[in-house]
Amino acid sequence: MSDVHSKISAIIAKPSSPCPLGMLRCGDSGYIQAVRAAATLEGNELERRLLEMGFIEGAHVELLHEGFIGRDPIAVRVNQTTVALRRSEANAVLVNLL
Repeated sequence: MSDVHSKISAIIAKPSSPCPLGMLRCGDSGYIQAVRAAATLEGNELERRLLEMGFIEGAHVELLHEGFIGRDPIAVRVNQTTVALRRSEANAVLVNLL
């Protein structure tokens, strides 16, 4: 019986793996773990723009709104700022959910 309890405790205590911001639903929130775009010229530019908008490691993010068609674009609150992004752009931001 204690073996089952130890396995359950290990699962509960295990930190959640990071999730791309573009996969979140309305009301989900967490903290940014990293910003990682594709290693291309366009990816480097996207990463730079996201960092300039405040998507930095440790910042609190919350998905506020989703577009009606294809759930795109999304409105995200980063600390005290609200930003609109395409989901494809938001997928470069890795979030640890609360």
